[in-house]
Amino acid sequence: MKLIFIHGLPGVGKLSVADELAKLTGFRVFHNHLAVDLVTSVFDFGSPQFIELREKIWLDMFAHAASANLVGVIFTFAFDHTVRRGFIEETRHVVESAGGEVIFVELVCSTEELERRIEDPSRQRFGKLSSVRRFRELREAGAFVDPGTPRERLVIDTTTLSPSTAASQIVSLLGLG
Repeated sequence: MKLIFIHGLPGVGKLSVADELAKLTGFRVFHNHLAVDLVTSVFDFGSPQFIELREKIWLDMFAHAASANLVGVIFTFAFDHTVRRGFIEETRHVVESAGGEVIFVELVCSTEELERRIEDPSRQRFGKLSSVRRFRELREAGAFVDPGTPRERLVIDTTTLSPSTAASQIVSLLGLG
């Protein structure tokens, strides 16, 4: 199984690109907010129970997908200070020990475009961050911490790219087509 680990700041287009990438590859999309929303229905965001259960769900999903011999899964992941530093290595271990591969893809875009996207009403569907003021507060407070994604990764600047163009670039550059 290939785990395409799409990561970056809120608003860079992770889910939009993941959905387009799924159309091109047939891979399944495991959106970060599915686990976040499930766990926050019972535990407060950032609480010890939230952190433990969210990570358990992520890792269990990867393990089950790998053991089911799925061809690929696309995971969307937003940098967050509540993610344990060991999560990336545990993800690699779970997938690679089952014979799979984790491929890291970072999406970036200009601050101006990112802030424009954050306020798009479509983000509210998944309870995503949708306030530029709140984004700026969180950024200044150091909330968006990379938990140790490897330097060996594909970086795509989505500032001027449509999600379908970004997905096509990922397919081409990673040889997924």
